Amino acid sequence: MPYGPSRREAAAGLAGALALGLAPPARAAVTTLIAPFPPGGAVDLLARLLAERLGPKLGRTVVVENRAGAGGMLGTAAVVKAPPDGETLGLVSTSQLIANKYLYASQPYDPDVDLTPVTRVVTGTVACVVNARTARERGWTTFRDLIAWAKAHPDEARMGSSGQGQVSHLMIELVKARTGAAILHVPYKGGGPAILDLLGGVIDMMFDVTPALVPHVRDGSFVALAVGSRERIAALPGAPGMKEFADLGLGDVDLQTWYAIVGPKGIPADLQARLRDAVAAAMTDPALAEKLEPSGFSVALDASPDDLRRRVADEDPTWRELVRLSGAKLE
Repeated sequence: MPYGPSRREAAAGLAGALALGLAPPARAAVTTLIAPFPPGGAVDLLARLLAERLGPKLGRTVVVENRAGAGGMLGTAAVVKAPPDGETLGLVSTSQLIANKYLYASQPYDPDVDLTPVTRVVTGTVACVVNARTARERGWTTFRDLIAWAKAHPDEARMGSSGQGQVSHLMIELVKARTGAAILHVPYKGGGPAILDLLGGVIDMMFDVTPALVPHVRDGSFVALAVGSRERIAALPGAPGMKEFADLGLGDVDLQTWYAIVGPKGIPADLQARLRDAVAAAMTDPALAEKLEPSGFSVALDASPDDLRRRVADEDPTWRELVRLSGAKLE
């Protein structure tokens, strides 16, 4: 089977480019979308769903490049170092844009200065899932059971995360600090490898964003015991929200995270706006929303790149406080 766009796809791409005011692309024009985590996790899945639809809107081929490591900083640094021509973009989270500033003693870039905002793409929360076999063996039928067991068996419960400083790490540190549970944190270089080890029983549980977890809950491999938002969510209706755990000190927790498209510093304002419009057009594809919403993610777009910049500034104190409450500090 030949690679590359079909005539119909090429025509659709050209029409999309003209509608957005972009110059018709040269043949084989490529935009790289960097996902700062390995394949198989929620970020990778989202990046590939977006890339498939963004290409025709830009009139280019959009390829996903996984650059994992250092809590997403390696991939984000690759975006920072790229030319400001719109041909390299990054799919980053609140961790890379805000939380890492307060977690790490230093970073190789300043996200407030060295990145050009484009728009958010999705928002969601995290879920606490456990290996179904482990849950049966240890009697973890509820989140309270898990916490009580972890108190009685210090550091024997092993929680994988998508990396040091990621929202999954912050959530478990907050839970540990509030409840007194002694749970061993096992960081991975992304959600994909952690999920594989959770399926295999190498680790016992995860707090992570929902899209990569929900299919395993539905097939019975994982049991969802809680979600990190205050309220329950439609994707996992049987998992209590944090307001139901006020007795554990978690009743005020309402963890919401989002993912955004960014580029390197210096992208011209007109190109920045055109990229925002192209991403928005891709994300509002009804077929994409149908794929995302059952997994716990909802499409979330900013009206302009400046709106994303303001959102980052507005949420900065919230994430700084979450890092403080979690007690997490990284070199």
